[in-house]
Amino acid sequence: MPPHFRRLWALLLIVAPAPLYAQSAAPEEITVIGTSPLLGLGVDRDRVPGQTAVLNSADLARDGTPDLLHALDTQVAGVNLDSPSGNPFQPALFYNGFEASPLQGTSQGIAVYVNGVRFNQAFGDTVNWDLLPDPAIDRLNVEGSNPVFGLNALGGSVNARLKTGFSYRGAEADLSGGSFGQMQGAFQYGAQHDDLALYAAGTVQHQDGWRDLQSSDIQNFAADVGWRHDGREVHAGLILGNSVLNGPGSAPVELIAADPAAQFTAPNLIANKLAQFSLSGTQSFGDTISIQGLAYASTFLQRVANGNGANDGPCGNGSGLLCSGPGNVSTTRGGGAIADFLHGGPYSVLNEQTTNTTGYGASLQATDTGSLFSRPNHAVAGASFDGAQTVFSALGLLGGLNGARSFMGPGVAIDEPGTNTPVRVAVSDVNAGIYASDTLDVTPRLSVTVSGRFNSAEIDLADRGGGALTGQHAYASFNPAAGFTYKAAGWVTLYAGWSQANRAPTPAELSCAGPADACSLANFFVGDPNLRQVVAHTMEAGARWHFTLPGSIRATSSLGLFRTNSDDDIAFINSPVQGRAYFANIGATRRQGLDAQFTLKQEAWSVHASYTHTEAIFRSGFIEAAGSNPAGDAAGNLAIRPGDTLPGIPRDVVKAGADVTLLVAWTAGLEAVHQSSQILFGDEANLTPPLPGFFRLDLHSAYQLTPHVQIFVSAQNVTDARIYTFGTFAPTGSVFLSQAPRASNPRSYSLAAPVGVFGGVRLTF
Repeated sequence: MPPHFRRLWALLLIVAPAPLYAQSAAPEEITVIGTSPLLGLGVDRDRVPGQTAVLNSADLARDGTPDLLHALDTQVAGVNLDSPSGNPFQPALFYNGFEASPLQGTSQGIAVYVNGVRFNQAFGDTVNWDLLPDPAIDRLNVEGSNPVFGLNALGGSVNARLKTGFSYRGAEADLSGGSFGQMQGAFQYGAQHDDLALYAAGTVQHQDGWRDLQSSDIQNFAADVGWRHDGREVHAGLILGNSVLNGPGSAPVELIAADPAAQFTAPNLIANKLAQFSLSGTQSFGDTISIQGLAYASTFLQRVANGNGANDGPCGNGSGLLCSGPGNVSTTRGGGAIADFLHGGPYSVLNEQTTNTTGYGASLQATDTGSLFSRPNHAVAGASFDGAQTVFSALGLLGGLNGARSFMGPGVAIDEPGTNTPVRVAVSDVNAGIYASDTLDVTPRLSVTVSGRFNSAEIDLADRGGGALTGQHAYASFNPAAGFTYKAAGWVTLYAGWSQANRAPTPAELSCAGPADACSLANFFVGDPNLRQVVAHTMEAGARWHFTLPGSIRATSSLGLFRTNSDDDIAFINSPVQGRAYFANIGATRRQGLDAQFTLKQEAWSVHASYTHTEAIFRSGFIEAAGSNPAGDAAGNLAIRPGDTLPGIPRDVVKAGADVTLLVAWTAGLEAVHQSSQILFGDEANLTPPLPGFFRLDLHSAYQLTPHVQIFVSAQNVTDARIYTFGTFAPTGSVFLSQAPRASNPRSYSLAAPVGVFGGVRLTF
């Protein structure tokens, strides 16, 4: 254990029992958090032996309109965002070094649930944040590693509970807009009549963006019909989502310097459609025993169009043909040679892919909040099943490149065996789990929790395009966990815990799992080698404080240490073929650090601050192709050594915010985030300078004109700082850059928004 970690452990043991000057015991305030994805009877958060964070609907709407990702980014310790796509509605979310991303080619490590339904898509465990209806979110729980949350909870889980007509009654309509051509409308309505309740919410958003060819169009809708009577409650829920997102992606740094709005190559479009129906219910038996059940069905359709510079060009031997390398004549369907139809180019390639998934599943659990050995006890036991049928297809089209570096026809299909072939594959996923968790109050101060889950995953692939994708894969793991909490005083609780979690390789990873079977970022799969599942072991320890200061100031704080060692981690590493990569087990990795958070609240104001330190390293060495990274050795490779830092994870993140009531009807606040530098993706050997860190300051204010009319305004990045949210390397010399014709630096960044101002009006009824 590093010396500074030992000092922090000692600090916890010394400070926790110590008296606090001018402090009094806070009134008992219990925050309940779910012990499983299903919406059952939760447990006191102070009895959970791990890190937790809870956001309510007011936290999500602090800046005016509800924004899940912004709230997580500015208010929760351990969370940071990056944006490889360059679209603000498609960020990757990191929590203590693990990622939940909407993009394929990402090693996913966070389980996400909405109303008990797994929200990680079956094909690649991706999380499409744009399909979540933010105004409908009633509560959001963020929790460290817990095996009860099933596959993919290596670093933790995000569990969203939506509103119902029982929890929200009334009507609200918002209309807002501002910089970058942003326009948004939203509504929500909830009503209860005797035992029946209805809730509905919807949003429509459009944004032109701040870079060329960057735009977003999103429509979401959520509805719930509920009935409860005499200990029984049933809900029918519906979620509909539609989005068309154009993200310019990263651009070479010399191009950004010449024109910050410029994109590298285009198009870069992802269009999503989701329809999900769920039926859930709870039956209580007396005051302590209840049964929860859930069944759901969903359809998900994703279409991707990704334009890039071509690997194909004139053969240069007078043949009038195109070649993808020396002596490798480019071919189309049927093996026919592709002519140099543009007489020298320039050429580009459009990678198109479609993912069509039908998902279904069910869960059943029992909760007992009675006593065990005459001591208070909270027990949960359940089982879950998640299935999916997916048809994935991908095709590369060769065409021209216009002056805006965007693909143009004619669009000749590329079929180059071993390099770039059309793909069509049917995938069947079957995931099942059995779990149990028990929290026993051994004494009034000491609570002990033990839990475990058995996960089984089966993935079958059937090639429908004449390739070699057909294969069957099965994985299983029993993941235990144990921990305790100790109320050292009326105002402080200590905790410590250990847990194991696993992640089975996704169909996307299994289909692109070797240097001979590499794929582009648009996922062109050509083989079916096996991968081993990832198994992670997490240790956590920390303390939570709750106390009251003079002036009725309520203070809460927490300090948590975490260490997760993952075995057989999976990464998307560069292939010797330019612009392609493959998934591989790279050995052991470690993510460790601390999260500290502090909040002060008084009737008229509140402040909060947090600090996260994360050390994310490779613990095994491996070799990968350097790709466009200029630091590769003479053979064009990078040698990753144990101790090298994982890319994309900042070492230090500091957050702070404040809200104050200036007048009875006028409130104002600010949010600030400082993030340190991070290693570029593609520089796993840590040989080049890191992506620069940044500081961002956001302001917001609201004025209640009448009891039913509120106006609100927010300003983001008010210092107009140049903020880079993602860094990698690009083949800068493969495409002529008119804005920077002499560009040669392969470093490529995604640029966050400059200063932006937004405002709107909210009507409540």
